[in-house]
Amino acid sequence: MASTYLSRSTASGTDTVWTWSGWLKRSKLGTSQTFFGTGNGSSSDNSLQIRFADNDTIDYRDFVSSSYNGRLNGGRKFRDTSAWYHFVFVWDTTQNSGGNRMKAYCNGETITGFTDIQDPSQNSSAHTSGSTTFIGTDGYGGATNFDGSLSHVHFIDGTAYTPSAFGETDATTGEWKIKTSPSVTYGTNGFFMLKDGNSVTDQSGNSNNFTVGGGTLTKTEDCPSNVFCTLNRLNGVQPTGGLNLATGNLTFADGENGSNYAYVAGTLGASSGKFYWETKIDDLAEIDQVGVALASANFANVATSHGLQGTAYGGKGCQFSNGNKVGDGSQGAYMGGFSVNHIMMIALDLDNNKITFGRNGSWANGSGGADQTYSNSTPAYTNLTAGEFYVPAQAKRAGGSNYGTNRYNFGNGYFGTTAVSNAGTNASGIGIFEYDVPTGFTALSTKGLNL
Repeated sequence: MASTYLSRSTASGTDTVWTWSGWLKRSKLGTSQTFFGTGNGSSSDNSLQIRFADNDTIDYRDFVSSSYNGRLNGGRKFRDTSAWYHFVFVWDTTQNSGGNRMKAYCNGETITGFTDIQDPSQNSSAHTSGSTTFIGTDGYGGATNFDGSLSHVHFIDGTAYTPSAFGETDATTGEWKIKTSPSVTYGTNGFFMLKDGNSVTDQSGNSNNFTVGGGTLTKTEDCPSNVFCTLNRLNGVQPTGGLNLATGNLTFADGENGSNYAYVAGTLGASSGKFYWETKIDDLAEIDQVGVALASANFANVATSHGLQGTAYGGKGCQFSNGNKVGDGSQGAYMGGFSVNHIMMIALDLDNNKITFGRNGSWANGSGGADQTYSNSTPAYTNLTAGEFYVPAQAKRAGGSNYGTNRYNFGNGYFGTTAVSNAGTNASGIGIFEYDVPTGFTALSTKGLNL
């Protein structure tokens, strides 16, 4: 979350040589966001920041009295909010060549194309010790908090490592993957944070523990080894405002006021398999339609009044306000309306080309109620196009002061920052949900897609 960060006071260490490694999943774009910083907490003098700049490039910089001691900035943009990035940053001013003293890597490869390169002088120190160290914010007042998720954050005091110490190429897929227990020497101020959850206990053996400096540190099942679906900031629109997504792009707020809709799609889709997810209502908009759309649908510049029932996007959904099914250019009675704090259940069966909806643990009967087991339920639609890729989707229209807010659980086990109250059964073992996952279904995640 954008208000959450960790901090600890740091003893003197080896400021001329160090390595930072971490896995990051972005939620928000277009704003400055620091994921590692040091400083005195009040000004940028004598501080270090590693961050995304407001143009979504990397800005790796060290200050001495507000002047740059070293900097790598600009060039390549990092705008994928659906996947985890692995970053490694190295400071080694013992090197003779100025171009070797600051290095940056992403997913195992050197980041090139920086437009502002200021090499530090030989044997100069970066400000990584003797002050306060922050994870998830800067070192001078929290003006640029990171908005997203962090996992397996390492700091190595006194050794310059390459990315291969923390990750490796999968021999089957060719993708860069995590080493969950790397063999490294941490040094005096080294630490290993956020290894398997939201513990602030250092896993390096150094006992360099952190404290939560602000916000709520929430555990997520979404991790570098299993990426879960979220809402896609790059495939959504609110024509008269910015698309209002929060809590790791799992909360969708603020419908479009008037005759048009705000739209958003999910980051993962499928053309086969059986997938389950949930969404909880905080506030009812005039109209909220939840379901799926064709993965080929582009919502980024949409301005229509048809919602998911319009035919342009292949939408198939269910409406909060009255429980109607919506799609194929029309809507009709299906399961009855929802209220605040109700949870909608969605079961997408792409092996049989159907989608079914439920409420608070029971499934639709197709004639105005929700009182069935899944095996006895009535699908909303049985005409999804075989072989087409579908993604989760939602259309939201405001009315008066009712703009609408709902929170998704694609298997992370939370609605926003609130954990499910009593996790249901899930035979696949992938994801944590409020209610029982129907037999044969699983979470929409990279592991779920590969069952």
